[in-house]
Amino acid sequence: MQQLINPLSGPVDDPWSLQSLAEVYAYPEQVRRGRSWLRANMVSGLDGAARLDGLSEGLSGAADKRIFGVLRALADVVLVGAQTVRAEGYRPARARAEFAAAREAAGQRPAPAIAIVSRGLELDPTAPLFTDPLVRTTVVTCEDSPAEARRELARVADLVVAGTTSVDLPTAVAELADRGWTRQLTEGGPRLLGQLAAAGLLDELCLSLAPLVTGGDAARIVAGPELPAAQRMRLASLIEQEGFLFTRYVRAAGPEAGTG
Repeated sequence: MQQLINPLSGPVDDPWSLQSLAEVYAYPEQVRRGRSWLRANMVSGLDGAARLDGLSEGLSGAADKRIFGVLRALADVVLVGAQTVRAEGYRPARARAEFAAAREAAGQRPAPAIAIVSRGLELDPTAPLFTDPLVRTTVVTCEDSPAEARRELARVADLVVAGTTSVDLPTAVAELADRGWTRQLTEGGPRLLGQLAAAGLLDELCLSLAPLVTGGDAARIVAGPELPAAQRMRLASLIEQEGFLFTRYVRAAGPEAGTG
């Protein structure tokens, strides 16, 4: 079974074409008016585990990776935590020929920038993420981050300094939007997503649900203290393939993504 259901319009034909996926996951019109929209893309097992054998890769599949590629192809910037960069072996985002014309028409660079959130700056400046990006990597940090590491990374990346003792995420997200990066995507990990949600910055959650029960002590997709208030989300689309569910939830009160 390969079925996409949009609660507003019903079933959608050929949900796996790149054009259909791009329409389903389109950013809302506000991004063209300079207002940012932050979506998260995460995967979990049926029991809530965000990782298998220490990595999200173990929960993924071909369809999940296809949607992952589309979400990146639509984004201006990918916001990710330093721990996830190290654990998952992050590399630069690549340009995709199928989206080149659309990105050019929207005034976007050929590929999204990667923006790494890090207070400790335990990052390898000789890694491909810094030495071979199509779009120069950005590091988001705070004033109290290690000065020497900050100087070293400034040679190979753009720096956004937000906050004093820790990264001030609202300031950081606003700074990225000021650079024209209003189509924002975060791939976590769970701790960063928890911080973004707690700060009230999460507009949309794209959750891939793998048909796996893993057990163990893996983190949930959102890790950290309980939010000051539970954030209610509204189902915007649902795709099923081979037991995987690909959900898209948006803020319960706000613009409808997928119409811009």
